[in-house]
Amino acid sequence: MLRLHNTLTRAEEQLQPAEDMLVRLYTCGPTVYDYAHIGNFRTFVFQDLLCRYLRYRGYQVRHVMNITDVDDRIIQNSKALGIPLKEYTTRYTEAFLEDSRKLRILPPDIMPLATDHIPEMVQLIRRLEEKGYTYRRDGSIYFSISRFPEYGKLSKQDFSGIQPGARVDADRYEKDEARDFVLWKAAKEGEDFWETELGPGRPGWHIECSAMSMKYLGETFDIHCGGVDLIFPHHENEIAQSECATEKPFVRYWVHPEFLIVEGEKMSKSLGNFFTLRDLLAKEHRPEAIRYLLLSVHYRKQLNFTADGLHQAHSALNRLENFSLRMSEKADSSDPCPSFFEQVRLAREKFIEAMDDDLNTSAALGVLFEFVSTTFKMLDQGSLSGGDARTALGFAREADQVFDVMPEQQTLLDSQIHQKIEERLAARRRRDFAEADRIRDWLLSQGIQLEDTREGTRWKRLH
Repeated sequence: MLRLHNTLTRAEEQLQPAEDMLVRLYTCGPTVYDYAHIGNFRTFVFQDLLCRYLRYRGYQVRHVMNITDVDDRIIQNSKALGIPLKEYTTRYTEAFLEDSRKLRILPPDIMPLATDHIPEMVQLIRRLEEKGYTYRRDGSIYFSISRFPEYGKLSKQDFSGIQPGARVDADRYEKDEARDFVLWKAAKEGEDFWETELGPGRPGWHIECSAMSMKYLGETFDIHCGGVDLIFPHHENEIAQSECATEKPFVRYWVHPEFLIVEGEKMSKSLGNFFTLRDLLAKEHRPEAIRYLLLSVHYRKQLNFTADGLHQAHSALNRLENFSLRMSEKADSSDPCPSFFEQVRLAREKFIEAMDDDLNTSAALGVLFEFVSTTFKMLDQGSLSGGDARTALGFAREADQVFDVMPEQQTLLDSQIHQKIEERLAARRRRDFAEADRIRDWLLSQGIQLEDTREGTRWKRLH
């Protein structure tokens, strides 16, 4: 059974969804004030891996990932450029979706925009007001953290000495600033705002995720993901406002990927080691290699993103591509040898065991490459049958349902199929029936079935 490290309890726990095999998952999406950098994408690629593995293990997943399209930085940047807020955020939302596709990140089931959910945020704030958890100052509304004795239970910080009434208006602030946080910001001259029953203004950052996650997943759901930098204050504040409003546990499992550093240092524009995905693609790095590197280290370990690491990722992909090509060439429709079938079964068992252990991707990749090496050795020694090759390729692609770094299976063009049929006919004319059978079996492995008739050879695609 899958076990995940729960930040809330600081323990590895067996995943037990509230509703049988349905996992309700919320992941903090991008704040669309600029292009997402590779540190952001470490988190987004991990979240994609989590979704894929849950589905691989037979779970249904209802995945919600928000888009934060209003906050301090977005407003500042759009004003500086003289661009309307919606036009500005649409530009970077589309860029994020394009970058995600290049990294093979599957789209979530629901991707709500914060600005489309102002009414839900207003109603959540009203619930908190009615229960006495808020106060107003200068048109803004703040959450009083002293009213929630469990504040700090996620970040494991002691806030017993906080100064009552100290408040902060910024969406993001430092770890030592345990203050009452803003739920609703009063309208300011020159800034976008909404006319609501709370008065003119806009939501604070923290209330957005609580309102959207609970709308689509319920007041208590299974898993909440985000980078470790969101544990405090963002996720701590989400818990406080959500549990005070509903009087129910907010999230059952909190999962947080660690930071990414570059060449041993914190990523920073001033150090010249700040990279967006587009920067790396411009240097002709393959997106699959970037995805591979981002997944190659266990998510709870800091990832050192290096040029050497990217080179190794390219080499690993080349080996997988070579494996895919050689197994495809060897594959036929015969049954695998019983001993090899058992070898594949054991490899699959080890792969699942590694991934069930808190998504240990480095161990799982180790299992895959050990299997590849062993299979290559059998091929070179002439002890690998066509059925073995087909089964080996099947296991590799099965594992790649989770990692999605291997080359995509190409659909043969009609012209390529006709060329293979002509090669097969030529082999039969020279009475090389073994070669003719090999071509027939290879086409079958690619989903093309041949039928020899009096009129000639017919073919059809198998689905």
